[in-house]
Amino acid sequence: MNSNLKLTSRDRAVLMKTPFLAGLGGNSLVRMFTNMTVVSLPTRKTIFREGEQADAFYCVLSGYVRLYRLNREGREADVRICAPGDTFAECLLYGGTKYRYHAQTAEATTLARFDIQEVRDLAEQETDIAKAIMTSLSRHLLSTMECIANDRLHTAPQRVANYILARCPVDGGPASIRLPFQKSLLAGMLGLAPEALSRAFSSLRKIGVTVRGRVIQVGDVNALRNI
Repeated sequence: MNSNLKLTSRDRAVLMKTPFLAGLGGNSLVRMFTNMTVVSLPTRKTIFREGEQADAFYCVLSGYVRLYRLNREGREADVRICAPGDTFAECLLYGGTKYRYHAQTAEATTLARFDIQEVRDLAEQETDIAKAIMTSLSRHLLSTMECIANDRLHTAPQRVANYILARCPVDGGPASIRLPFQKSLLAGMLGLAPEALSRAFSSLRKIGVTVRGRVIQVGDVNALRNI
């Protein structure tokens, strides 16, 4: 792990688009950046484990982070796949003292690390930082509610179709997208077991969706929309 990195202009741009920092300026933004450290981690590196004392939360600057739970038999269940610009574990600013899930890098990843106690102290001093925290937590709550609704309302093929449609560069006709990560991560993101994802892709083949590696070809976007 390299924790002596400097914030690049690209990293700063990613941070400034997050709900947590987008509304800050002046002294508050300076104090937040002063509190932050940048760390670089290799693939499949554990960031923290469920039950460990929570001392920091994070923002993904590059790469992907997998958040998951384990049961007693060792079975894994993905909670969330965090992409660049996503923050995680900030709920513990006011929601307990221990991490509620495991966090592991899915590929080589760069993170911005924020000390929980220091940010909590800053929020008590700066009202705009407190508001930024509430904005971020509200976004997470709304996103979680949307995820639960989609899981209950949509079949596995529909979840896959919706993911593809949200990233299609055209509204009709043929299209092609490239997954930014392995299909196993897509399965976790959509709340599916890997074998369920494979079956969903197989069912979409009849309307012209084919998968080769990370590339997904769509024969007709409108047909996919009507599934």
